[in-house]
Amino acid sequence: MAVKTVNANAEVMGAQAALFMNINAAKGLLEVMRTNLGPRGTIKMLVGGAGDVRLTKDGNVLLREMQIQNPTAVMIARTAVAQDDVTGDGTTSTVLLIGELLKQAEKYINEGLHPRLVVEGFEVAKKASLAYLETVKKPVDASDREQIRCVAYTSLRTKVQEDLANKLTDSVTDAVLTVRVPGEPIDLHMVEIMHMRHKMATDTKLINGLVLDHGARHPDMAKYNEDCYILTCNISLEYDKSEVNSGFFYSDADQREKMVAAERQYTDERVNKIVELKHQVCGQDSGKSFIVINQKGIDPLSLDILQQNGIVALRRAKKRNMERLVLACGGVAVNSVEELSADVLGHADKVYEHVLGEDKYTFVEGVKNPHSCTLLINGPHDHTIAQIKDAVRDGLRAVKNVIEDGHVIPGAGAFEVGLQTHLKNEVVKTMEGRARLGVEAFAEALLIVPKTLAVNSGHDAQDAIISLQNEHENGNHVGFDVESGEPTDPCLAGIYDNLNVKRQILQSSPIIASQLLLVDEVIRAGRNMRPR
Repeated sequence: MAVKTVNANAEVMGAQAALFMNINAAKGLLEVMRTNLGPRGTIKMLVGGAGDVRLTKDGNVLLREMQIQNPTAVMIARTAVAQDDVTGDGTTSTVLLIGELLKQAEKYINEGLHPRLVVEGFEVAKKASLAYLETVKKPVDASDREQIRCVAYTSLRTKVQEDLANKLTDSVTDAVLTVRVPGEPIDLHMVEIMHMRHKMATDTKLINGLVLDHGARHPDMAKYNEDCYILTCNISLEYDKSEVNSGFFYSDADQREKMVAAERQYTDERVNKIVELKHQVCGQDSGKSFIVINQKGIDPLSLDILQQNGIVALRRAKKRNMERLVLACGGVAVNSVEELSADVLGHADKVYEHVLGEDKYTFVEGVKNPHSCTLLINGPHDHTIAQIKDAVRDGLRAVKNVIEDGHVIPGAGAFEVGLQTHLKNEVVKTMEGRARLGVEAFAEALLIVPKTLAVNSGHDAQDAIISLQNEHENGNHVGFDVESGEPTDPCLAGIYDNLNVKRQILQSSPIIASQLLLVDEVIRAGRNMRPR
C-alpha cells in the first residue's frame, strides 16, 4: 500500500473494508434512530456519567447527547444536527435517509457496480427530487391560522403525547403570530420561554405579556396591581462608585457628612422625578398603578421612597426582557431621568406577583397589540419540562418556517411515496447506462419513512407500502394513517410538513451518502501515527 511506504506505522483500512465500515456505521445509527420517527415513535433514556437521566424522542437531543465514537456515525450525526440548526426539524429523517441510501447502494455494489456510478445516479435523483418538490408544494396564506396550526401540530405530535401536543399547538401558533411583524423577519427571541416546576404539563400556556423571574424588592410593595403604567428604564437609583480609582480626603467630619448628603441628594433627585411622573399620570386615582422595571440597581432608601408613593419597583431586570417589555407593553426604554414623560410609558391591565417556594415571578398581562409574549411551561419535574422545552422550540421553528416559506408539503409519508413513484416511472426511463441503478437505489431508500411510520405504529410495513403505491399509481396523493393502518389524504387529515425541512433533507442526505460511498481508504491521521 502506498501509505505504508510513506509511513510503516500508519493504520490504514483498505477499499472494501473502508466502504463497508461506512455503510455499517450508517446502518447502525439508522437502527438506533429508526424507532423514534413519527407520532408513535418510542422514547430513549439518556443516562449521564453522574447518573443524571434524560428522557427524549427528539432526534436533535439524542444526536447531541449520545457518545458516538465511530467517525462515520459522527459525520452523519453532525449533518443531522446542522439540519436542525438550519430548519429546526428533520434530524431523524436525515439519519434514516442517509442510512437507507447507503444500505440500498450496498446491494448494487455487492453485485459489482462501481460506487461512482451509484453516486452519479444519486445526483440525478437529487435534482429530479428537488424539481418534484416544487410541483407538489401547496401555498399557505400567512393569515390562515388553521393551516399554520396543522404544521405546528404535525411537528409537536412527533415529540410529545397527543393531549399535550394539542395544548401546545395553539400556544406555539399564537406565540409566533403575536411576535410576527409583516414585512420583517420573525424574531423568535421575542418569545420568552419561562418554566415553573408547578402543576401539570397540560397547564402550559401562552401569556400575552411577559413573565419575569423575580419580584419587587420591597416587602410592602403591592402584590397585585391593575390599570398599570409601566416605566421601562436603565437608570441607576443607587450610590455609584467612581469608574476610576479615586479617593477623597476630609479635614473634618462635617465635610464627610456633606459629601454623603450630596451623594444621597443626587440619587434622591432621580427618584423624585420618577415620583413626580407617577403623580402626573395617575393623579389621586387609587385605581391606577405605576410600575418601574429597571435594568440597573435600586438601593433600599430609594425603594422606600418609591413604596411610600405607591410605586412598585423591580430592579436588575435582564437586558433581553427590557427589549421584550417595550414590544409587549409599548412605551420607550429610557436611559436618563431627563427623558421622563407620559409618552415613554407602557401600559398593562394587570401586574401581579406569584410566589412558588422561594422563587418569585412577576406577571405582566393584559397588554394591547403585543409584539412579544411568554410561553409559560409547567411541569411536575425537570424531565417533563426539558421534554416540553425541546418540543416547543421545534414547534416555534415549524410555524416560523411555514410563514416564511409560504408553502407546505403533504405529510404522513405521502411525499416520499409520490417521489418514489415519480423516480421509478419517469426519471429512470430517461436514464441510460448503469447509473440508472443509482436512481433506483435512491427511489427505494425514500420508502424508509413510510415503512418506519408503519412499523412504529404496529402495522405491517409491506402491506402499508403496497397499498400506498397502488393508490399513487391511480393518481391519489395519499399518506399512511398510523391509527388505522390505511392510506389517508394528508391534506384532509391536516398533516403537513415544512417545505424548507424537506428541501434541506433532499439536498444534504445524498451529498453525505455520496461522499461516504467514494471513500476508498480510512487512514488514522495526525501525530498519533508516530511511535511513542
